[in-house]
Amino acid sequence: MAIKLLTFDLDNTLWDVESIVTRAEKVMRAWIRQHHPEFVQAFDFRQFIALRDAVLRDRADIAHDFTSLRLEVLRRAFAGVGYAPVDVEAAAQGAFEEYFRERNVVEYFPGALEALRDLREDFSIYALSNGNADVGRIGLGHIFSQHFSAISVGAPKPDPRMFHAAIAAAGVSPHEVIHIGDHPEQDVAAAAAVGMRTIWVNFGGLEWPALPPADAELRHFTDLPRLVRQLAAR
Repeated sequence: MAIKLLTFDLDNTLWDVESIVTRAEKVMRAWIRQHHPEFVQAFDFRQFIALRDAVLRDRADIAHDFTSLRLEVLRRAFAGVGYAPVDVEAAAQGAFEEYFRERNVVEYFPGALEALRDLREDFSIYALSNGNADVGRIGLGHIFSQHFSAISVGAPKPDPRMFHAAIAAAGVSPHEVIHIGDHPEQDVAAAAAVGMRTIWVNFGGLEWPALPPADAELRHFTDLPRLVRQLAAR
């Protein structure tokens, strides 16, 4: 086969991330209410949005790092209501851990896990994600032999560094890789720009934007093994 490596985006490719984040936020806030009632009396949770905007303005260096970004927002929130520095850190870490545990409880799109297991028999599989999902906690450590993220490479897709890191780690040429992802620019166009083949995950039946098309389009994961092997056979 001409294809040796498959790289997968995670959020909104293998699962719906918005519902996961919404649930994780609720769990985190419930934990804060239980363990820090004095904080809740002084802080309106709607202020988290303004704090996040402030962190993004002040700390452009961590804008790509969703873990550091959320922790900094939490630190500023607890500090803002008068927590001592040592208590700020403990409270922020505790709240984040509640969020992060739930953030890594996923419901796969139908057929996704089965397709990954099928493809693992013939290809190396890496994860490439702008988010902070932990493939070990999720239970995909046996599927993905490498995981590159915006945090680990220092920049999010469509920056080419994540793709180059995967190519170098696998010791392959770009044309020996298929990248599978849902985002036309961050996944498809960015991967194609470094020479990879691409599959666009389009479960919503969206119109393709004004960009060079992907090599294939995926509407359901049951079709993925066939699409990959068709591309590999070209």
